[in-house]
Amino acid sequence: MLGMIVCVCKAVSERHIRAAVKDGARQVADLSRNLGLGTCCGKCLPQARASLADSLRQHEARASDCFPGRATEFAL
Repeated sequence: MLGMIVCVCKAVSERHIRAAVKDGARQVADLSRNLGLGTCCGKCLPQARASLADSLRQHEARASDCFPGRATEFAL
């Protein structure tokens, strides 16, 4: 399943955002640079921020499961 499309202009889905987080994206600027998200009309930016925050929380939870006691911080 592709997940919800977040950026129609660049065909970026939630799945793309999750993959970008896994590859090191931590800010919307990273998504813009790597996926083109938000570079056309910009209407996707609020949902992109929410999807990024959710993906970062999930990524952090998985990392803490793998490395208990290890603190991680992510900037939005």
